[in-house]
Amino acid sequence: CVSCRLYCEEEKDPKRRSCQTVLAEALDIVVRSFAPILPHLAEEVFQYLPYKKDSEGVFRSGWIKASSGWKKPGTEEAIEGACAIRDSFLGSISGKNALEYEVVIVIEPGLLFELMEVLQTEESSSVSQLNEIMMASQTTLLSEFPKETPADANIIKGTFLINLEGGDIREESSYEVIILPTAKARCPRCRRYTAPSPSTPCARCITVLAGKGSG
Repeated sequence: CVSCRLYCEEEKDPKRRSCQTVLAEALDIVVRSFAPILPHLAEEVFQYLPYKKDSEGVFRSGWIKASSGWKKPGTEEAIEGACAIRDSFLGSISGKNALEYEVVIVIEPGLLFELMEVLQTEESSSVSQLNEIMMASQTTLLSEFPKETPADANIIKGTFLINLEGGDIREESSYEVIILPTAKARCPRCRRYTAPSPSTPCARCITVLAGKGSG
């Protein structure tokens, strides 16, 4: 999530910097968009942008020029697929804190699994893009159902229709989500359930704090 990247990651961590870049780009586009309607507000916001600008005023900066670099094939579909899986997960724990659970996503080898691998290269992670979208304490991505699964595990099933290249590539994939209560404690720094004890920070936070101490 945005808050976790901005406040929990190390200052120059690529995840934190990439989040700042997206926020800056979004703010720039929004300000230019409403400038013709709310010129004084747009100009005031533009003057207080916390980074170097190419012009002195919003009306001298030109119209919106979104870079083609923001459009990467498959990214939109990967996010939509992950959000569909997340909605299935959140719907099954309605009213409960998603961070108190670990999820195991099982997808047979295919296009949907490859898209999810874009968001999480490791088998299990508590800091991947996929886990951020799932909003869980940890996400595990598997291509086959695990042999050992607790008898009381909550298992939900779903399907997602992938639509790539303007409809030229269409594939409906099924997935299963195994929902397990996390066995770890809540980290006192980032508040994720990834710590060995309530008084000890998680591994990620220990690394960040060690870096600050040596800086």
